[in-house]
Amino acid sequence: MLSFTIQNVLIATNDDYVTVDVQVVDGKIAAIAANLEVIGTAIDGKHKLLLPGFFNAHTHSSEMWQRGIMSVLPLELWLAELYDFAPLDIEQVYLSALGTAVETLLSGGTSVVDHLVLIPGQELETIAIAIRAYKEVGIRAFIAPLIQDQSLTAGIPSGESTQNHEPYFRSTAATLEIIEEAVKRFHRPDEGVSILVAPTGIQLCTDDLFVGCIELSDRYNLCRHSHLLETRAQEKLAQEKYGCTAVEHLQRIGYLSDKTSLAHCVWLNDADIAILSETQSTVVHNPLSNLRLGSGIAPILKYRQAGVNVTFGCDGASSNDSQDLLEAIKIGSILHNVTDLDYQYWITPRKSVEMASLGGAKGLNVADKLGSLTVGKQADFVLYDLTNLSLLPRTDPIGLLVLGRPSNVVNSAWVNGKQIINNGKFTTINVDELRQELFTRSQWETKRKSETVAQIETHYRTVMGL
Repeated sequence: MLSFTIQNVLIATNDDYVTVDVQVVDGKIAAIAANLEVIGTAIDGKHKLLLPGFFNAHTHSSEMWQRGIMSVLPLELWLAELYDFAPLDIEQVYLSALGTAVETLLSGGTSVVDHLVLIPGQELETIAIAIRAYKEVGIRAFIAPLIQDQSLTAGIPSGESTQNHEPYFRSTAATLEIIEEAVKRFHRPDEGVSILVAPTGIQLCTDDLFVGCIELSDRYNLCRHSHLLETRAQEKLAQEKYGCTAVEHLQRIGYLSDKTSLAHCVWLNDADIAILSETQSTVVHNPLSNLRLGSGIAPILKYRQAGVNVTFGCDGASSNDSQDLLEAIKIGSILHNVTDLDYQYWITPRKSVEMASLGGAKGLNVADKLGSLTVGKQADFVLYDLTNLSLLPRTDPIGLLVLGRPSNVVNSAWVNGKQIINNGKFTTINVDELRQELFTRSQWETKRKSETVAQIETHYRTVMGL
């Protein structure tokens, strides 16, 4: 259904709401006004709110298999435990990408940035199967294959001790070759699939890998993605590696730009924030994983006051244990009411919606095509049922959506003009079958600390002065 007209639907203006018709022709918004001629199929928008689709701007889909089971640990130890699990297989990658897409759409997201964990020796197959899942569901996918060229222990500061790290199993050159091949095979923005260059972060990547990613980004006009200063340990590590902050170093080597999005950004100083503003880099706020892992609270209000673009992500489903984007938006907004006493800078529900939609589009260099209900943009939007109990009584619809606990409120969703959800049901896949597959391929279990994790924990506690 690429041409249709939504009639009598509520949309937000700058400070109010208005009831209009919305025409979509060939997958793009053609007109927004009252009493429009019906083009294509007529859709009843009465008692519904239409909003641009949100961006789940940072997640790791394959972590779905470990959600609910990971220990309550800081990131560095949590990662060691995550690596300790049995390796993923291709079918698991496929199912978890399906699940990530479904949960994102049901919480208002029409685009996902998947910092995709790659199966060693099956890197291109991993990317291909995730793309297949996202295309089957119909969500717009930004695949950011997670790459590194240093072993896990290199991500923890050495402190006073001398550390010898095992060499990473794959060379920097081989890794870059894989990403370039992925770009050639799969980068199809017009078909809803984009490839990003995505070194995991300064903690596990050499400058050679970052520079190689910059070159690929420039050659193929790709966006860039990375974790940045998620934890205090990473802040200490940057000083050990570079003798300056991680942000200063990334600026020196040319990684920061208006097509760079950076997940977390918890441990930045004022000079770092000024650099992000100057380079027009985007911060992806992942409040739930930062709380879950004890990483800290990112200074989001400072970013916004400095003119830095900010959007939201769920992060992986075993450091958040959910892909509920509305939950991430709510916590990511009201959390900062306790970090800054000046309420004039607090994030309002309307500003949250703008950050989740247009903010996400800016971070991926697609704000000219996505992120707002604007004539000429792609029809990536979501229809919310305002008669749902969790959006009642009738006060402020966006206030209820962001500040409340909305449940089953997505009535319909479209991506590029194609309807993905109709009256709460997916038109593209059988969600009951997905649920059964996820249930069948998993089992109730508990996680026990391995000897490797215990050794890393001993060093971590020493370095962090615990």
